[in-house]
Amino acid sequence: MNRITRCGARTRSGTPCRSPAVRGKRRCRMHGGAAGSGAPIGNKNALRHGHYTAEAIAERLALAALIRVSRATLADLGKPE
Repeated sequence: MNRITRCGARTRSGTPCRSPAVRGKRRCRMHGGAAGSGAPIGNKNALRHGHYTAEAIAERLALAALIRVSRATLADLGKPE
């Protein structure tokens, strides 16, 4: 039991956790070594709404350029000659 690797987490008091680490991991079951714990692999949150996909960003940039051109055209039409 003394040779088992210990959890590498710190407790609230600042002392190291004394629980044994889960086999194949560096943390105990309470500090994230349990199966299924932790964040999913990859950033799946960014795919939820698609606001930051390459297509959405390109579409917003194209729309902003079109608005700039439209405003410049309207400003030119409003100038007295």
